[in-house]
Amino acid sequence: MEFSLSELNDVLGDIRNLSEGKRDFLNFKNISIDSRTLLENDLFIAIKGKNFDGHSFLPEVLNKGVKSVVIKKGMQRLLPSNFPYWVVNDTTEAFQKLALLKRKKLNIPIVAITGSVGKTTTKEMIGGVLNKLGRIKLSHANFNNEIGVGLTILATDIEDKVLVLEMGMRGLGQIENLSKYSEPDIAVITNIGTAHIGLLGSKKNITHAKCEISKFLNPEGVVIIPAHDPFLEKTLKEFWKGRVIKVKLLNIENQKDRFKKDDNLQGFYNPSSKTILIEENTFEISVEGFHNASNFLFAYAVAKELGIDFASFNKFDFVSLGGRNKILKSVKTTIYDESYNASPESVKACIKNLLEKPRNKFFIFGSMQELGKESEKYHKEIFNLINNSEIEKCLFICDKKSEKIYTNYLKDKKKFLVLNNIKDVPQEINKSTKKGDSILIKGSRCWQLEKIIELIN
Repeated sequence: MEFSLSELNDVLGDIRNLSEGKRDFLNFKNISIDSRTLLENDLFIAIKGKNFDGHSFLPEVLNKGVKSVVIKKGMQRLLPSNFPYWVVNDTTEAFQKLALLKRKKLNIPIVAITGSVGKTTTKEMIGGVLNKLGRIKLSHANFNNEIGVGLTILATDIEDKVLVLEMGMRGLGQIENLSKYSEPDIAVITNIGTAHIGLLGSKKNITHAKCEISKFLNPEGVVIIPAHDPFLEKTLKEFWKGRVIKVKLLNIENQKDRFKKDDNLQGFYNPSSKTILIEENTFEISVEGFHNASNFLFAYAVAKELGIDFASFNKFDFVSLGGRNKILKSVKTTIYDESYNASPESVKACIKNLLEKPRNKFFIFGSMQELGKESEKYHKEIFNLINNSEIEKCLFICDKKSEKIYTNYLKDKKKFLVLNNIKDVPQEINKSTKKGDSILIKGSRCWQLEKIIELIN
């Protein structure tokens, strides 16, 4: 898919230093921000990030024979006097505008996902379910900010049938910005939790930030949200006047409720068989836990919107990403690797899943970050849950300063071991476990708990 000179001028303003002889040759195959992978038919945008400035790589870019670049005002001195270029006030914004141009040229449905917990898992499930339509493009890993979302759009091919974008945020206005430059057709809000409450200050602010995803949604589109969250429903109405689908997951014991009149899309989960009954169809999924079954219900709702017909029985074997929904067998134990990140809601969901396992249960728990003044409150809730559970032992990792606070809530001192360094964890857990035991590993990203997995017996 090419970008023509006239299209780029419409977005970026008129090109500078363009001779008449070159006007007919200035078409570009791709948009690039990486000098290492740049090809001569690409348009390079010099973006300034936290750790680099794309303008520093202009000599390398020019040596690759590119036809033109996009630079920030004031950086013209870095270019040859006769070299064609676009100059803008903000190259990141220009990059996003070009991503939107590509999005419009693709003319395929775009699904955007946000939420406090479960974004990435839901994204992967949606991709797996939508495969029935053909090739699906998903956000790579956690490409969920203004650069990552833009790169995902620009990497989408004309052969892709649907684009699924994950949208993260660290403040108000950020998801609105991502919505503005992607114009989704379907928006999914998985939940409103307490992740980032230290940054946003309140659950109210988190709810507002997540609802921003609908700000530039296709007016004919739909927002899919969990049922029974009155504040989310009320807040969403401030942003969105179009269709809303509310999904609700119940345990299979509540199956009689399926015959009651209910405006929600309902699913009924059977944990023993990992099956979900939705409408008249049964789905078997490869991942465990009520929270993952809830994520699948969002994937089903998206698939239904896009016209997928399911058989009466359907089986999905989803790929487990590193640190999420991964079950590993060590020499003597089963390890439930949820090490990628942690919020109060996700920790509680994983503990609930652990408690359904046989034999002795152990929990390696890295303290939760970005909870601000609410940190003590939410850690106390987790400790109380552990205190009153069948968990044999919890190895809790935190810094020395926090240790003095948290130890006040460890009622059963024999059940807890507090450590300040993850290097001490393998030896301690290996001393405590026996063959057949289960170990849950979960903590905030800063602890990098995945590093200890291969050292556990």
